[in-house]
Amino acid sequence: MPRVALTREAADVLRRLLADHGDLMFHQSGGCCDGSAPMCYPAGEFRTGSSDVHLGDLAVDSSVVPVWMSAAQFEYWSHTHLTIDVVPGRGSGFSLEAPLGMRFLVRSRLLDEVEL
Repeated sequence: MPRVALTREAADVLRRLLADHGDLMFHQSGGCCDGSAPMCYPAGEFRTGSSDVHLGDLAVDSSVVPVWMSAAQFEYWSHTHLTIDVVPGRGSGFSLEAPLGMRFLVRSRLLDEVEL
């Protein structure tokens, strides 16, 4: 079962970012100065390693956008499904959508018995 999904509005923003930046990736931030938000980067710009969990891939037309989270944070979120959405407003300056006046956010729900 997929652990991550994307709203239609977020997919539209990703299409624009893919056209401008090429391949992309998300890393779900665990807080601190950028809050707890899905951060969008050019693929490979954020280095992942053994301390990160690959939650899944988002299909946007012919592109695949991987989604990552730190293993420590995944311990807390392991029972949830995440949907990446976008809303107007200023998020972190580190994420690619910020100059568009948009910010990605994550909506979560508990996994049901079948998904667990």
